[in-house]
Amino acid sequence: MQDGFPTCYSEFRTLVTQRCGTALTLAYCRERIAALSDDSIPTTREFVRHYGPQHQRQVITWYEQALREVVN
Repeated sequence: MQDGFPTCYSEFRTLVTQRCGTALTLAYCRERIAALSDDSIPTTREFVRHYGPQHQRQVITWYEQALREVVN
């Protein structure tokens, strides 16, 4: 992890599930993907302002990966 931010999927998964105590369920992953993909949501705009569009896309990709794991 670099500066407290995950740099790969395994770090992301550990951060969300262990440090935050959040289960990567089907509903949660879908909710986060939808929210992070919708630039009309103020918190999404704030996320992009702070972390940039590249990190936004990366986090969406990690949630998509987690979603595939739940489905399979």
